Amino acid sequence: MTAPSIDLAVHHNPRGLSDRIAFGFTKALRWCADTFFAERYGHRAVVLETVAAVPGMVGATINHLACLRRMCDDKGWIKTLMDEAENERMHLMTFIEVSQPTWFERAVIIGVQWVFYLFFFALYLVSSKTAHRVVGYFEEEAVISYTHYLAEIDEGRSPNVPAPEIAKRYWSLPDDATLRDVVLVVRADEAHHRDVNHGFANELAGLPVGELAECPPHVALEPNWKKAA
Repeated sequence: MTAPSIDLAVHHNPRGLSDRIAFGFTKALRWCADTFFAERYGHRAVVLETVAAVPGMVGATINHLACLRRMCDDKGWIKTLMDEAENERMHLMTFIEVSQPTWFERAVIIGVQWVFYLFFFALYLVSSKTAHRVVGYFEEEAVISYTHYLAEIDEGRSPNVPAPEIAKRYWSLPDDATLRDVVLVVRADEAHHRDVNHGFANELAGLPVGELAECPPHVALEPNWKKAA
């Protein structure tokens, strides 16, 4: 399976105060990540993917409850956000195999996840448009980070180890797949999430949604009740 080509230059220019707050917040977190991890991209991925999997679950939960209260259709948002959360979790499970997190990093994950979950939940209640714009900018930065990771691999500064089995199963990668192949499909995933969330924010703002980057095909994770049926 070959990762779909993506446009690395996609960027939503901030419009108005809401977008500027989202963009500034994202850049502040980017500075923290660059300072803490430097060029340890495998360890960066482990910690940041735990954060990246939060917005989809929060957005799905709040939209689910809103649709129950209003007795209305969700227009496909809930499943889309749940799939995003699941996909980000699979990124985490993959990079855990590549870069075993230290006990300190595990402690950081616990603290950051709680703080970010509470923050993002509150933000989504106050302004779902700003929340989706934040995620869109997060994913723009993720695309940049994984592009740098690819350069590290191609230039020999990071070892191009064999792809973990979990990644080969999830993305249907060949038996001889390497870390480079994994980073390519993960980056394509992030580009898709980038466009979906910017699209959601645009829809809420009454702006054109725009095109979506192609999402790499992956194996659907079936719930236990379907396996038992």
